[in-house]
Amino acid sequence: MSERDSMEQEEIHSKVLRAGRRTYFFDVRSTKAGDYYLTITESKKFTHDDGSFHYKKHKIYLYKEDFDAFKENVIEMMDFIINEKGTEVISERHQRDFKKEEDTAPENAAPVEESTEAASTESFTDIDFDDI
Repeated sequence: MSERDSMEQEEIHSKVLRAGRRTYFFDVRSTKAGDYYLTITESKKFTHDDGSFHYKKHKIYLYKEDFDAFKENVIEMMDFIINEKGTEVISERHQRDFKKEEDTAPENAAPVEESTEAASTESFTDIDFDDI
């Protein structure tokens, strides 16, 4: 590895967020000029039928000049989701014990409308960035 490559890849500060099958890595790195930038890497584990596995990784490079706009957009999108759907995770994919209300209601009962009120954050188990 050349001196230039090692300077661009120098990690200054790192943090890891484990979220189910996904792991997020937040790394502050240094450029050749000595400035800092942020990389955000999503790593997701996939298991094959034979028991072997592989990881898929997606990386975002975020530079200081984009921090304010990036942060504003992320906060706006998260606030929108919480305001529209609350904090409760409602996907079978994220909750192994998830049961649809119509599955547990008596046969003659009227369907129950989903509430958009904020729920307890205690059931939060995963963060999913697939749609970004």
